[in-house]
Amino acid sequence: MEKDLHIYPRYFGPKLKQHLQDELVRKVEGTCSGRFGFIITVTQVLGFDSPEEFVSKVHGKIKEGMGFVTFTLKYQAIVFRPFKGEVLDALVTLVNKMGFFAEVGPLQVFVSKHAMPADFAFDPQSNPISYVSQASDEQPMRIAKESTVRLRIIGTHFDATEIRAIGTIKEHYLGVI
Repeated sequence: MEKDLHIYPRYFGPKLKQHLQDELVRKVEGTCSGRFGFIITVTQVLGFDSPEEFVSKVHGKIKEGMGFVTFTLKYQAIVFRPFKGEVLDALVTLVNKMGFFAEVGPLQVFVSKHAMPADFAFDPQSNPISYVSQASDEQPMRIAKESTVRLRIIGTHFDATEIRAIGTIKEHYLGVI
């Protein structure tokens, strides 16, 4: 991946390489790229392995009249990009009569009440509000805030800075963990 960094002259000197690396980490870690997914951590900045390689490969371009230099850094990172059909463990964050929202790290997934098994019913009287399994042969299962569920991604939507997903628990081996 690539990122343009604007660096002011006060940072030029023996610690320029460290400042560029710190600035790159600060700007990209924890962000979302619609193309690559959520950037978890920067693993390597290309051209930073040795001082000779840094001098020969990392070039800044002076922006006349602006007072800074733009460096284009190429880097490798660990990313999280959800795919349709992927099975993930999620933490329920919100339950309402339409379904529930769950988080898988930085990704928010919505599971509609239509994407739950038929024996789950919304119980607005419970505290906290939850979906309760009506299966009579076993102890009722409950999906409430802070529950952990295993779900399958059935759809994703990618924006420039955000990823949203829709999931289901209406299959074998999915549901409350």
